[in-house]
Amino acid sequence: MSWWSPEIGVKVYGQAAVALVAVIIVICTIVRIFTFLTLGVCKSKKQMNGKTVIVTGANSGIGKETVMDLARRGARVIMACRNLETASKVRAQIIEETKNKNVVLMKLDLSSLTSIRNFAQEVNRAESRLDVLIHNAGVANTFSKNTTSDGLEVTMATNQFGPFLLTHLLIDLLKRSAPSRIVVVASELYRFASINLDNPNPVNTLPAYLYYVSKYANILFALELAKKLQGTGVTANCLHPGMIDSGIWRNVPFPLNLPLKVIVKGFFKSPAQGAQTTIHCAVSDELDGVSGKYFLDCKEHGLSQGVQDPAVAKKYWEICERLVKLEPTDPRI
Repeated sequence: MSWWSPEIGVKVYGQAAVALVAVIIVICTIVRIFTFLTLGVCKSKKQMNGKTVIVTGANSGIGKETVMDLARRGARVIMACRNLETASKVRAQIIEETKNKNVVLMKLDLSSLTSIRNFAQEVNRAESRLDVLIHNAGVANTFSKNTTSDGLEVTMATNQFGPFLLTHLLIDLLKRSAPSRIVVVASELYRFASINLDNPNPVNTLPAYLYYVSKYANILFALELAKKLQGTGVTANCLHPGMIDSGIWRNVPFPLNLPLKVIVKGFFKSPAQGAQTTIHCAVSDELDGVSGKYFLDCKEHGLSQGVQDPAVAKKYWEICERLVKLEPTDPRI
């Protein structure tokens, strides 16, 4: 007589399934507790009256929360957004909650070199100072391959090439306003990528991977930027905001989006929590004069050796200058 039977099999498999679910729950609980215990909070009480700040991608997620915090501190905040209809509603909410009417909405599509030039021209014309430039906007395509009207891959254009051009066009205003700051929102996901200097505009690469590449590029950019700005009074730092429950995940297709939604809602930081390191880098007095650093949870954090290679950063900078079509009359950093 065999010791095995369908009834025993069902029981064994059932117990195994229960055990697996229990292990998953325990792991997720540990991750959640770890996230809570290591959560960085900006402790600075600094007011920003008389200061002007630009925040890109300010109509949702950590961008919106960053604007909300800076507006509460009394800053003049320019919301640089692509979707003005959505952003206007967010601006009204921020003004109502902070009682700061000095929140300005301006059109900016970082995937368009023309839009960036139009935005920068208006800022340089209308603003007498710029104290903080926060590169927050970002996109993450999962499967669709797209290029911009300038022939640039969309994710790289929005996350890296656009901010690169915008920084150049506003650098003179930042220098005149010194001490001033540039804050670049990057990601720990850079550790899964690298830069291919022979293919800097990777239009045929898997779109999901390009988000990681763009974050790697952001760090190269910030480190080289800090080096070039030494002695100008303008600092440049980059940061990882954490894994955030934000709009960055909205492009994940069905049915992959279903389990991702559970993970995001259950274990990721809220946008307000995710904005803390950005705010810390923008306002904290302890970072006066600090430049070329990488922050996580409101603390300086280490970087991998590869992303700190000065030769790669220098070469990539030159490539970006060519891709964004810098003109002879444009400011140089």
